Amino acid sequence: MYLDKAKKEEIFGQYGKSTTDTGSAEAQIALFSYRISHLTEHLKKNHKDHNTARSLTMLVGKRRKLLKYLYNNDINRYRAIIKALGLRK
Repeated sequence: MYLDKAKKEEIFGQYGKSTTDTGSAEAQIALFSYRISHLTEHLKKNHKDHNTARSLTMLVGKRRKLLKYLYNNDINRYRAIIKALGLRK
């Protein structure tokens, strides 16, 4: 599997407060971004995989919703995660 326990701990450790901080918005956004990039690469090779395309669309929506939450509640955290992940210029 592409996303094992060690990879999740690495993502949570880098973007969350600790390796066990799985619930913060920053950690979730980072995890969604990793999964989105993986699914995008998969769809480049398997363009007829409609189930994965739907999953990708739903993940992008979840990430967008969390980004909107951060933008509305704490603009500094929003700017930090955008810069760290390189989502926008």
